[in-house]
Amino acid sequence: MPIEAAMTHTVDMAAGTQISVEEYLKTVYRPDRDYVDGVVQERNLGEWDHSSVQTQFVIFFSKFRHTGLRAVTELRIRVRENTYRIPDVVVTAGKPQEQVLTKPPVLCIEILSKGDTVSQTNERVVDYLEFGVPVVWVVDPRERTVWIYRPTGMEHAVGLSVKLEGTSIEVPFSEIFD
Repeated sequence: MPIEAAMTHTVDMAAGTQISVEEYLKTVYRPDRDYVDGVVQERNLGEWDHSSVQTQFVIFFSKFRHTGLRAVTELRIRVRENTYRIPDVVVTAGKPQEQVLTKPPVLCIEILSKGDTVSQTNERVVDYLEFGVPVVWVVDPRERTVWIYRPTGMEHAVGLSVKLEGTSIEVPFSEIFD
């Protein structure tokens, strides 16, 4: 039996395909995709800059596991009844008791790829903030910058690090943009 047949369901759909939530959740996408109001949306990823920064964030936050924080890559979040997003990095307070998050994490991190647009990124950020995520970081690995989004507004991280709100944790850019 081919490996694809042994999996739940493997598909390579074009962006814009309308399917039900149930079909989305039982389908394996390569790479994984967001689901917004019935439409499967592709995500840009797979380049060295993106992957390296994503890995460095997880390594950095693993040092703080004793505080209860957990950082993982590409964890699906149900931000609305018919909308699922997959941030590049998710930081949670403790180990979630669910496979797909239905409660806001501490932090969502989006890492820009060459193909990302401002409007696509803003849609994702708005979804996270409206869901209740207190802070979202948008990271540009080529420019080596971080933008911090909160429900009250957005700011550019200045200096040599970015601080995780509500904690004493400061992420030095030297460890992320290695």
